[in-house]
Amino acid sequence: MATVSTSGVGLGGVKFHSPKSPKPFSSFLGKKLKLRPFTESVQFRKLYTSRSQKFAVFASAGDFVGFVHDVFLGVGVGLPCTVMECGDIIYRSTLPRSNGITLTVPGVILALGTLSYLWATPGVAPGFFDMFVLAFVERVFRPTFKKDDFVLGKKLGEGSFGAVYRASLAKKPNSKDGDLVLKKATEYGAVEIWMNERVRRACASSCADFIYGFLESSAKKSGEYWLIWRFEGEATLADLMQSKEFPYNVEALILGKGRDLPKGLERENRIIQTIMRQLLFALDGLHSTGIVHRDIKPQNIIFSEGSQTFKIIDLGAAADLRVGINYIPNEFLLDPRYAAPEQYIMSTQTPSAPSAPVATALSPVLWQLNLPDRFDIYSAGLMFLQMAFPGLRSDSSLIQFNRQLKRCDYDLVAWRNTVEPRASADLRRGFELLDLDGGIGWELLTSMVRYKARQRISAKGALAHPYFDREGLLALSFMQNLRLQLFRATQQDYSEAAKWIIQLMAKSGTEQDGGFTEAQLQELRNIEPKKKSSAQRNALASALKLQRKIIRTINESVDELNRRRKSLWWSRWIPREE
Repeated sequence: MATVSTSGVGLGGVKFHSPKSPKPFSSFLGKKLKLRPFTESVQFRKLYTSRSQKFAVFASAGDFVGFVHDVFLGVGVGLPCTVMECGDIIYRSTLPRSNGITLTVPGVILALGTLSYLWATPGVAPGFFDMFVLAFVERVFRPTFKKDDFVLGKKLGEGSFGAVYRASLAKKPNSKDGDLVLKKATEYGAVEIWMNERVRRACASSCADFIYGFLESSAKKSGEYWLIWRFEGEATLADLMQSKEFPYNVEALILGKGRDLPKGLERENRIIQTIMRQLLFALDGLHSTGIVHRDIKPQNIIFSEGSQTFKIIDLGAAADLRVGINYIPNEFLLDPRYAAPEQYIMSTQTPSAPSAPVATALSPVLWQLNLPDRFDIYSAGLMFLQMAFPGLRSDSSLIQFNRQLKRCDYDLVAWRNTVEPRASADLRRGFELLDLDGGIGWELLTSMVRYKARQRISAKGALAHPYFDREGLLALSFMQNLRLQLFRATQQDYSEAAKWIIQLMAKSGTEQDGGFTEAQLQELRNIEPKKKSSAQRNALASALKLQRKIIRTINESVDELNRRRKSLWWSRWIPREE
């Protein structure tokens, strides 16, 4: 070990030059080291000498720490020069450490991935904030009502989940502020209150303006749930569609008066386009926050006279998939006239919902694996079909259409090819309306009404469809046409190509052009499969294997959590299934 000699004192096997030495710089590991004069940096209080060693008692502990730092840390803790570059590294090691954050590519990728997951539909981060902050604060400061505070008026309707009444405040019977709608919930009352409160916090413009929900208890009978909304109107889309004047009876409500166009397909298409845009906008608001309605139909779409828009009502059958409320995998609540073929919004193998925090953390994974929002899209597509075809607006005709579509394997193109040659005047008029502007209306309809949920377009994707890009009756611009072609390229159904190949093979041996010859067919038979799978097939197999593994892991974890479930503090404002 190299030493720095001194005439007086040694410490730890290292000797130092005294200030009288002719060598003010000493070598350490082959490098010159400049040290502060020993007598200047250290003050001695006592000096003890023995036969074996010499001890120095320092008057200042701070000076001792600085001295050790200069000797050892200042030279990189004595690493050999073969490991480190003694010049630049020693210099940089003496600089103060930076307290800033050093950005690296893996770190940025990890941060972006984490943020993407936390805000992916239905939203982990917004879900925790809504559940633990907004819901709690709202329960603390919300108003308190009881049944005696209201005067019930006209009965507006009655459904599977309760009866609805026009009502007013008992203290303000003639005030507009007291113009309300009350619902006596016969089933799922607590769940419907939760859904409406969630919608009010997250997407108030999608549904009717909800005020409050409460449980009315009495000694004579069990408790009843009552829900309160502001009165926005009585007319539902079903009521408006039953009129012979539809869609012109809606035009003045949503577009205003003074249309210069004569009555005809183009004018009707403009009205239906506006209705569909408002409906999809409301659905997109629900789906973005993790709520699937499960009962979309004209009877549950009300026209708001105040905002002049259509809004969604009746959330009794809705499922909140962000926290798992009102969701049981093997049960469904739906209207068979408008229900999608799968009937369930998620796979029946999906486990029941765990506690709310765990369900929120896992919600983006389950959402992407099942795409439950596509259930509502199918129902909205059937409403689009009813608005275009007057003959399908009655219950009996809609049921008959569902049977025909099922026989065609839920393929709208096959259904059209079957019924169009012998179609009535009303049916042909509907096809003509959807074929306007190059058939973009028909294209949107077929992308919504499909057998497989994963092949259906989302509400957000439907709003970006070229069908809604037109201003007035102007032709599509170059950019709109470009977007249309891009949409067609990403939404094409490859079954048409398979049918074309089958038709060509069927023509083999005939005199028709385009058929395969016997030699070509024999050549196709002799083609041997590749010994090694393609990269695309391997990637698909790996993705499916990973999906099954994720579902299996979630099943096991959730089952374990359900066995250990306890009554936790947030359960006070999160309802359970009744």
